[in-house]
Amino acid sequence: MDRRIKYTKKIIKDTFITLLSKKELNKITVSEICKIADINRATFYRYYLDVYDLLNHIEKDFEEELKNAYHPENEDENTIFLFSKSMLTVFLENKELVKILFSTNENIYFLNNILEIAYEKCKEKWQKELPELSTEDMEYAAIFIFNGALGVVNFWVKNNFNKDIDEISRIIEKLSHSGTRRFIYNK
Repeated sequence: MDRRIKYTKKIIKDTFITLLSKKELNKITVSEICKIADINRATFYRYYLDVYDLLNHIEKDFEEELKNAYHPENEDENTIFLFSKSMLTVFLENKELVKILFSTNENIYFLNNILEIAYEKCKEKWQKELPELSTEDMEYAAIFIFNGALGVVNFWVKNNFNKDIDEISRIIEKLSHSGTRRFIYNK
């Protein structure tokens, strides 16, 4: 992609995120974005249909960044701690966007695809270690882990990222193991 196009899209997105941190989505106009970003409307419409399409692109880009953040080299690196740490690093790099996305629960639906990836990794590991575990039990355990982790992350975001990424990753890993250990390993 051309450097100028990247720059223009970045200015549009940054302006939009700044506006979104100050007011509701339905109160933001294309004209307002263009005025602040110092671009004309035709430039905006070259890349986006409207502010909702812009938000959709931002969420998709963020989701893609999250998907690409974690690629373990070997089985020893496939841990809840390392997965959490890689996701939280991306969250911290996109602090303002994450604050906005977590400000209302309806905006975190985009994380479902990330949770699906995590579930598949857990499922692979559990199928190897516990072949007798049913798919339904794996799903219950995964739902417990992911909803709990999402709650921890949400609390971290609401507290302005007050703890270190390693500390939050350890909390998620510890709660995930302790909370599901009896359910999974003592069946």
